Amino acid sequence: MSVELTTRETCAVLMLNRPEALNALSVAVLRQIDEALETVAKSRARALIITGAGNKAFCAGADIKEFRQQAMLDSKARTELGQATFAKLDRLPIASIAVINGYAFGGGLELALASTFRLALPNAKLGQPEIKLGTIPGYGGTQRLPRLIGEARALELILTGRTVEAAEAERIGLVNRIVEGDAVEAGLAFAREFTGYSLPVLALARAAVQRALDLPIHEGLKVEADLSTLSFQTRDADEGAAAFTQKRKARFVDA
Repeated sequence: MSVELTTRETCAVLMLNRPEALNALSVAVLRQIDEALETVAKSRARALIITGAGNKAFCAGADIKEFRQQAMLDSKARTELGQATFAKLDRLPIASIAVINGYAFGGGLELALASTFRLALPNAKLGQPEIKLGTIPGYGGTQRLPRLIGEARALELILTGRTVEAAEAERIGLVNRIVEGDAVEAGLAFAREFTGYSLPVLALARAAVQRALDLPIHEGLKVEADLSTLSFQTRDADEGAAAFTQKRKARFVDA
């Protein structure tokens, strides 16, 4: 299998495992990612870590040899498959963490963009180089990149196809932070910062922030009020308040 799904601690770990092809995204790999995300959604994992096998590439993008031979309708179907697969990361009940080790180009960067968080090892190199091949991003890059780093920077990266190294990626907000060492271990360490909190409340917080990108602020504030009210109805909210009053660590039960 070109996609391996395992469990480490409380996290699911999705490993792209085609190091000989720099973990490129063929149609078969996209379908395997899709199946893996369906499995994660039904699991008891508290976070999902995504990374690539080897030390050269997180994912170098679409499999160019494959799509060169595709007819127009097949190309559109492949694009829609990539979009639909990566959109499942938004709908997961848990946060996802892309740990970028090496190249994250084209569809590889788009996979990272669809994740909740992005961590970069010092050797990370990120970009949307599709323009150099006479195409444009098709798995969400034109939509998620400007939402993340702003329209002007997104247009610069997409229209020039230039590569961004880890330090610049952190500076412009393309990645959350630079990490050292093993990719999976770095993802686990980051996940521990939030996986001990209430899963339902974490999901409400993610939903509120995601809605902020699509609504005028007055409508977004209504959504926030509704979701905040829901969070106060949970057993975990009672436990959190009690733990604060009693000066002890909260024991959340995800309810």
